[in-house]
Amino acid sequence: MAKRDFYEVLGVARTCDDKGLKSAYRKLAMQLHPDRNPGDHSAEMRFKEVNEAYEILKDPQKRATYDRFGHQAFDGGGFGGAGAGAAAGFASFADIFDEFFGDLRGGGRRSGRERGSDLRYNLEVTLDEAYAGKTVEVEIPTGVTCDACTGSGSKPGTSPTACPTCGGVGRVRASQGGFFHIERTCPACQGRGEVVSDPCEKCAGAGRMNQKRTLSVNIPAGIEDGTRIRLAGEGEAGLRGGPAGDLYIFLSIKPHAFFQRDGADIFCRVPVSITTASLGGQFEVPTLDGGRSRVKVPEGAQSGLQIRLKGKGMPVLRSRQVGDMYVQVVVETPRKLSHRQRELLEEFERVSNEENNPESTGFFSRVKDFLDTLGEK
Repeated sequence: MAKRDFYEVLGVARTCDDKGLKSAYRKLAMQLHPDRNPGDHSAEMRFKEVNEAYEILKDPQKRATYDRFGHQAFDGGGFGGAGAGAAAGFASFADIFDEFFGDLRGGGRRSGRERGSDLRYNLEVTLDEAYAGKTVEVEIPTGVTCDACTGSGSKPGTSPTACPTCGGVGRVRASQGGFFHIERTCPACQGRGEVVSDPCEKCAGAGRMNQKRTLSVNIPAGIEDGTRIRLAGEGEAGLRGGPAGDLYIFLSIKPHAFFQRDGADIFCRVPVSITTASLGGQFEVPTLDGGRSRVKVPEGAQSGLQIRLKGKGMPVLRSRQVGDMYVQVVVETPRKLSHRQRELLEEFERVSNEENNPESTGFFSRVKDFLDTLGEK
């Protein structure tokens, strides 16, 4: 019995594009699959016929051959080696699923041009640099595209050829129990569908070489510790002309000699003498903008007092807002007193009253009441 025209089998015109071809096949394959038509010999034969037609027409080269020579081009040869088993038996639902969605889950033919790896670079900056922002140059050891073969992996003047094992498909199919077929990655080309017969001498066929690159990295003002900056396409070059990976800059900020940071706010601990804290006074502190700010200490300042300097903190990343700076007063107790200093402090203690030290007076008064309460029990 003469075979029907493959386009007629699938119900499409000869001018049908790949998308229309796949859509027609999917509809018929799902409709005629033996799992849906148990015991129906007619559906089984139609299913084989549909599979055979699609196996030929989905391949551009085989389709062109069929359009020119018809069925005679494939007589005695199944239909093109690797796909012959599909028409001899039944494709499973998994095969059909892979046919339509394989490219989404990593199936199907892989490109010979593989994406390069992402790279990480740890960069440490000062708090002043994080405040003002700057551009720094970093040296990255990475794989770069071979300039001799321009990434193809083949010797200049030559090009990769279709893999003879899989015919350029990137996968080979083996029969398993008659009706079932297993597809696996081609071991000869690792799924690329191409082989380099005459490799480039400079890169040994990889299409890339190890080399150090110098890149300029923009550090925006207000950057925080632990921030990650992504530089798209600045990672390792892909194999055989494939797209490059990305470079990730991980930032850390060095400890500062005077300042501690909390988000956009800056804190600075300043020790003051007991006389300055008692009588009041003033001093200057440096600020991150390179200037100075005068800080007034009120009379009777206690250790831990925070004085706010508005707008003297860190800029907020990608905004016009600026944090504040807080000066924390730490009262320093004098040490190594001279005889005269001791006499003066003892005299001060004698003339002091509860109003001079309200917190300590109140605390010890509460302690006395607590102990008296315990004694009564």
